[in-house]
Amino acid sequence: MSLYLGIDIGTQSVKTIVYDAEERRPLSIESATLDLISDSDGTREQRASWWVDALQLCLSRVDSGVRQAISAMGVSGQQHGFVPLSVTGEVLTPVKLWCDTATEPECRQITQAFGDETSCIEQVGNAILTGYTAPKIRWMKNHRPDEYSRLATILLPHDYINYYLTGELAMEYGDASGTGLLDIRERRWHQGMLAAVDAERDLAQCLPPLLAADATLGQLRPDVAAELGLPVGIPVSTGGGDNMMAAIGTGNVVAGHLTVSMGTSGTLFTYSDKPLIDTAGQVAAFCSSSGGWLPLLCTMNCTVSTELTRAAFGIQLDELDRRVAAVPAGANGVMTLPFFNGERTPNLPDAKGTIFGLDEGNYSADNLLRSAMESAVYGLRAGLEAFRQHQCEVSELRLTGGGARSAAWRIIVADVFNLPVTVQRIDEGAAFGAALQAMWMHQSSSLAELVHEHVEVDEASTCEPDGEQSARYDEYYREYLRHSDAVTSLYSKHH
Repeated sequence: MSLYLGIDIGTQSVKTIVYDAEERRPLSIESATLDLISDSDGTREQRASWWVDALQLCLSRVDSGVRQAISAMGVSGQQHGFVPLSVTGEVLTPVKLWCDTATEPECRQITQAFGDETSCIEQVGNAILTGYTAPKIRWMKNHRPDEYSRLATILLPHDYINYYLTGELAMEYGDASGTGLLDIRERRWHQGMLAAVDAERDLAQCLPPLLAADATLGQLRPDVAAELGLPVGIPVSTGGGDNMMAAIGTGNVVAGHLTVSMGTSGTLFTYSDKPLIDTAGQVAAFCSSSGGWLPLLCTMNCTVSTELTRAAFGIQLDELDRRVAAVPAGANGVMTLPFFNGERTPNLPDAKGTIFGLDEGNYSADNLLRSAMESAVYGLRAGLEAFRQHQCEVSELRLTGGGARSAAWRIIVADVFNLPVTVQRIDEGAAFGAALQAMWMHQSSSLAELVHEHVEVDEASTCEPDGEQSARYDEYYREYLRHSDAVTSLYSKHH
C-alpha cells in the first residue's frame, strides 16, 4: 500500500486523512474539535498543546495496521498564528490566531515605522493587517515583555506541529509569506520590515530557515512515532498554510481556476506564475506551496454568520438547506453585514455584525438565515472583482470547506458569482492537499500530474449558475456594497 497522511490544524478542529494512492481513496478521515480563547478586545487564541492533543486523538481512532503502513506525511495549518518558542522549545504564550483583531494598534505602529501602507505594499508585497503574524510579534513585545525577552524562535501553527513531529525548525515560503515579513518577490525576509516590528533586536535571529514546498523537512522522531502509532523515521514534508494546501487539494496549481474556501473565514485564491501585487491592498500577495504565487483575498466571516443565526433560532444543520431554499434570492429585503469577528475585506477590524432592511413582514428566522449566507458570499464576490481588476480571469470555482457540503451554499455561490461551481470528491481540501504534498515529496513526480490523477470532481455536487438569479444577485450585491460603505465611518478609527 502507498498510504499518505495529511494533517490540518484548523481553527475549529484538527483533521487527519489517510489517503491510499493506489486505490485513490481515503481509508480514514478523522476530526477532533478545538476550543477558542476569546475576549471582547478582539483576542482569539489557542494553546499549541491543544493541537497536539487533538492530533493524538484523531490518530488513535485510525486502525493501527493502517497507521503502520503510512509512507510519508504532511501538515497543513491555519495561517498567520504566532507560536513563540523559548531557546528550549517551550511555547511561551497562548497562540494568537489569524482571527485575532486585538493587534490593530500594532499594525499602525509597524506601518508608521516602515513609512506608510503604500511603502509596505511596494517593498514587501503586502500591507500590515491584523490577521498577519508581524503585528502579533509587536503585540507580544508591547503586552508580554517578560515572555518576549525569552523569545528565541518565531513559528506558525503548521511549523510548530512539524517541530513536534521532527524536532526541526523551518518555514515554507507559502505560509511564511503570510507573516507580513517576507519579501514575496524575492522570497526572503525583509530586513526593513523586521526592523519596523522591533528596531531594538534582530528578529532575523528568531526566524527559522526557509524551505521549498517539495523539500523533505525531516523524519518522524521515535518518541512521537510511539505516541501516534506511526512508523519511526517516515519522511515529513514541509507542509504549508491551509490555503496553500487547499490549493493543492482542489487541484488549483495552474492558472484559470479559483478556489473558494468556506470555513470560519472565507478565502479566494488562484494560481499565478508571477507575483501579483495589489496596490489597493485588497488582494494578499502570497507565495504558493507549489512553486508559484497564490494571490488571495480573505474575509474574516464566512460560515460564522450562518452558524450564529442557526444557534440563535435553534435551527438544526440538517434543516439548513430546506429552510434556505424556501426563501427567495435577496432574503425578502433583509441585508446582513456579517462582520462578527471584525473584518479584513473591507478592512474594518473593529466592525460588528449588522442587519438592515427589517420590517414587520420580513423579520423571520428563515429570512435572517438566508441573508446570513448570502452576505458571506457577497463579501467573497468582492474578491472576485478584485482579481478581475488584475486580469485574473477564471472559468470555474472550486469550492472547499464546510460550506461546500451544503447544496444551498453551492447554489448561492454559483448564482452570486455567475460561474459554475465544482466540489472535489474528497472535500477536505487542506488535509488532502497536505497528503498530496507528502506524496509529491516522496515520489518526486510532477505536482500537476499528481493533482490531475488524484483530485476528482464530485459530479453530483456540480452547480451551474441560473442566469435570472445571477442578474438579481448583481443588484443585491451592489446593495451590499452600498451598505458596507455606509458603515465604514461608523467602525473605522481613521474617520
